Amino acid sequence: MGLIREVVEQAINTGYLTVEAEEQLRLMLKNKYELEDLEAFIELQQAAMIGQVKQESRELLYSAQS
Repeated sequence: MGLIREVVEQAINTGYLTVEAEEQLRLMLKNKYELEDLEAFIELQQAAMIGQVKQESRELLYSAQS
């Protein structure tokens, strides 16, 4: 399945987190993971909070509400 940090790296590099990647992260977080993966996930959360990474799921939610 890959590593959390790989999904995070892709999202940060592209500035975009797809719905598919978000679901993949949810599944991976249910299993055991390394400290580096947790740190990467926290980095992704921070990047999303400051607008460095946009979330497709939020864009879809906002467009459905308008």
